[in-house]
Amino acid sequence: MEIFRVILLTFLLICAIATAFSKKLLNTIIIFMSYSLIMSMIWVLLESPDLAITEAAVGAGITSVLFFLALRKIERIRSDEEDDPQD
Repeated sequence: MEIFRVILLTFLLICAIATAFSKKLLNTIIIFMSYSLIMSMIWVLLESPDLAITEAAVGAGITSVLFFLALRKIERIRSDEEDDPQD
């Protein structure tokens, strides 16, 4: 079980560094979601399921959706209708 904790902490550190150095905003959001999911697994291992559920719901769920909506709003992500050259 100790090896699993070390692996999770290593992935957590990799996600944090990758988020800081990522050039594309979409990739940064996806890495941030991974960070939140790994952190929720760590909370489960620390026997704190209430924090794990909160981290998964808020960190990986709601915050990521808000980031995706913000990228769409500033037109960094195009919708399928805008990519269709039929007009």
